[in-house]
Amino acid sequence: MTKEITLPEVIYKDLLKISKELSSIAKKPISEAMTISLVIAVYRAYMRNPCARDAFNQRIANMDFMSPEVFEKTWDNFPQK
Repeated sequence: MTKEITLPEVIYKDLLKISKELSSIAKKPISEAMTISLVIAVYRAYMRNPCARDAFNQRIANMDFMSPEVFEKTWDNFPQK
């Protein structure tokens, strides 16, 4: 069953760009959903490596995260490159 999510515009544009890059590499269409699936697979593969996982966990634990609401407002107003 398909679910909808809301993404800040800048993140959606990055998703489209990555999807196009992957399509170019694969020489066949890669949808946005396929792109997210591939990014999740890469994340899981990365997290299976103990050294990478430990470094990632340490970095995440030390980051100062903003609330989801502040994040969305910030990224919606993020200057485009």
